[in-house]
Amino acid sequence: MSLLSSVFDTLNAKAGDNPEANPLVSMLGNLLAQSGGLEGLMNKFSQAGFGNAFSSWIGTGPNQPISADQIQKVLGSDQVKGLAAKLGIDPGLASQFLAEHLPNTIDRLTPEGRIDPNANIQQTLTGLVPLLLGKLTASTPQTPPAV
Repeated sequence: MSLLSSVFDTLNAKAGDNPEANPLVSMLGNLLAQSGGLEGLMNKFSQAGFGNAFSSWIGTGPNQPISADQIQKVLGSDQVKGLAAKLGIDPGLASQFLAEHLPNTIDRLTPEGRIDPNANIQQTLTGLVPLLLGKLTASTPQTPPAV
C-alpha cells in the first residue's frame, strides 16, 4: 500500500457525506488556525527559511515544491503530530501529505496572487476537498482485480 493510498483510505473512511466534516478540511483548517491564518503560516515559513517557496504558492507563477522534512522543520514535530493524531495517521504521512498538497492548497486560497483577509477560508477549503481527494485517487496505483 502506498503512502498516498494510506492517507486516502483513512480520509475516505472518515469523510462521510458531510464535506465540512471532512478530515482534510479539518486538518488544513486546524493548521491555518494554529498558525494565525495564511499570514501566520507565511511568517512560519519565512522564519524557517522557506518564505520564497510560500510566496510562490501565493503568487500567480509556478509553485515551488517543499519536502516532508521541510514541513517538519517549519511546523515542528509537535504540530505535525497533533494534526496527524486528529486524522488517525502517522505523522510521516501527515508531513508527506502536506508537502504534496499544501502548495496547491495555498495557491487556490489566494487566486488573485495575494492573501485576502476577508476570504472565507473554511468555505474555500471545503470546496477543495473533491480536488484533493481526486488527486489522491489519481496518484494511488490501481491493483487489478483478483482472478
